[in-house]
Amino acid sequence: MSTADQPVREVAPTWWRNLDPYDPRFPTSDGKPMADSISQYRWMVTIQEGLDLLFRDQEVLVACNILWYFDKTDPKKRVAPDVLVAFGRPRGDRGSYKQWFEEIPPHVVFEIHSKGNRPGDMLRKLHQYDALGVEEYYYYNPIDGWLRGWIRDEGEFRPIVMIEGWTSPRLGVTFENTMIIEGMVIRGPDGEPFQHAQEVYQDRLVARKLARDEQRRRLRAERRAEAESQRAEAESQRAEAERNRAEAERNRAERLAARLRELGESVD
Repeated sequence: MSTADQPVREVAPTWWRNLDPYDPRFPTSDGKPMADSISQYRWMVTIQEGLDLLFRDQEVLVACNILWYFDKTDPKKRVAPDVLVAFGRPRGDRGSYKQWFEEIPPHVVFEIHSKGNRPGDMLRKLHQYDALGVEEYYYYNPIDGWLRGWIRDEGEFRPIVMIEGWTSPRLGVTFENTMIIEGMVIRGPDGEPFQHAQEVYQDRLVARKLARDEQRRRLRAERRAEAESQRAEAESQRAEAERNRAEAERNRAERLAARLRELGESVD
């Protein structure tokens, strides 16, 4: 078989390998747990998955709990935001976010409070993200029920005074119920709230049950309609048989009368 006749083998794409070039100096883990509580984990995943779905058709990277290295000469200079969002960066798997490779700092950062956070942690992170050039920073405390936000204005962070009902300029999402314990709602531009994977799964179960119930109702209705059609057809056949019998009886009577007339007998 000639070379031209040989089947062409598809080559697996290698573009994804370039998203996170391996460098042993910059490990992908700092050895710390992803979250200190179920509440913190749930909100991290809810925000990450909601934003990832929101920007699924755009070149926007949404990452959860990965190390962000911002100095290629010092691996110790790093932070690990609960959620980071970088516009203009390709989607794809990464072990870390190396700013010199990505070329830009993340535009939006989320941090979720947990019981393990110290009072100074919030202030330290605020100053750090401000210095790194983050455009929007949100810190949510689901335990006590409050959300704080900062937005870059004239080169530095300014607090968002009215956070209830606030719509992020970058993300286009709106924050509601921000002063209710575990009650914050994040709505996308379409008005739909972000949901945790378990909520999505429960909604799917409910939707499937409703679909099955609707299918059963439709089948029962179709069976009833079919039975009714069969009864109507049987009734029609009985009526037709009765008409045929009556017609046959009339024909027989007419033939008998004609025969009697032929015999000269009265048919009265």
